[in-house]
Amino acid sequence: MQVKRQQIEPTKIKLAVVADQALLDETKQALLRKLSQDVKVQGFRPGKAPAKLVEKQLDPAALQSEFLDQAVNQLYVRAAQQEKLRPVAPPQISITKFVPFSTLEFTAEVDAVGDIKLPDYKKIKLEPKKAEVAAKEVNEVVGNLQKRAATKADAARAAKDGDEVTIDFQGTDAKTGDPIKGADGQDYPLLIGSKSFIPGFEDELLGLKTGDKKSFNLKFPKDYAAADLQGRQVTFAVTVKKVQELSNPKLEDAFAASVGPFKTVAELKADIKKQLMAEKQQEANQSFDNELLEKIAAKSIVAIPDSLIEEEIDRIEEEEKRSVVYRGQTWQEHLKAEGLTDEQHRAKQHQPAATRVKAGLVLGTIAEQETITVTPEELEVRMQLLKGQYPDPAMQAELDKPENRRDIHSRLMTEKTLDALRAYASK
Repeated sequence: MQVKRQQIEPTKIKLAVVADQALLDETKQALLRKLSQDVKVQGFRPGKAPAKLVEKQLDPAALQSEFLDQAVNQLYVRAAQQEKLRPVAPPQISITKFVPFSTLEFTAEVDAVGDIKLPDYKKIKLEPKKAEVAAKEVNEVVGNLQKRAATKADAARAAKDGDEVTIDFQGTDAKTGDPIKGADGQDYPLLIGSKSFIPGFEDELLGLKTGDKKSFNLKFPKDYAAADLQGRQVTFAVTVKKVQELSNPKLEDAFAASVGPFKTVAELKADIKKQLMAEKQQEANQSFDNELLEKIAAKSIVAIPDSLIEEEIDRIEEEEKRSVVYRGQTWQEHLKAEGLTDEQHRAKQHQPAATRVKAGLVLGTIAEQETITVTPEELEVRMQLLKGQYPDPAMQAELDKPENRRDIHSRLMTEKTLDALRAYASK
């Protein structure tokens, strides 16, 4: 096989391929063996007739067509591997010369990831991030446990800080009066002072008694989690259905024993600190990995096909659409709230998508350079650990699907590559 490579653009390559006779003969014989299973030749059982006799029973045009498809496919795959291409889409094939079973020449134009030039990533250093847990954080968790175990008593008085009020509420757009999805609730228990609602909401409930109704306007924070509510003026109509006074249990050893296998308050606090430390360290490690990969990617040169970035934008938008549906909105309502068209929204995602794709390609190239692999044993251990978390047989069967096994294999590769980078950065 002869292959000539032409770089049309940084991410578009043209291969001119000339087949050798040995491969064409091999392809033809394999095709005839396959077709012989369905061809009846007098005096021979299915699949046992000589290739020449089988060929005589076949339609020449159909045989040539299938032969051409298989030969081109095999040759293209071999040529792409030989040239170490990273295709991101099927190739555009043009047959330039074909003499049945003896001559085949074609060109293949394909979008592929361009050359990836890595920096000397082994010299990129980053200070490890250490997690710390303050006594105040531990005490906050203890306080929350006390609140959960608090006794409640109906109060005929006005609500004050620390009370739990059960409310019905509905939010409407302050300008249009239209109901806002996700800004309403029925029989909702709210602890005044918990700061679980937007700033100002709980303050408006102070002084209200059971049966009282109140309307008030509030502006959602600019950094609110739901983008469509950020900075939005909302009118809330609230009905107080119950006011209850909470009495927290005393912080003593008996309380510690009631919430877990602890003999003393000191043991409870030590366990809380240990759990908080583990959570914070995991977050710190993830932050370290992200920052390190960003540093390496920023110093890398990668030619990325537009189609790969567009696919990543599709994935980002699919994630966002699922979130929007979960909040009870349509996609068009979400776009309207953001003040964007479909095209503008996609354009907004272009840079984040390109950054994600670049980081993934850089990580994959480092894995190749470091000759990182995942053994079948390592994959099987991870599979068993995951199955242990999901006792449901249906979920275990889902994990065994080839696409999910590939995804878990990919995650293991990523983890091992990041482990290597972390070791270099910390030396």
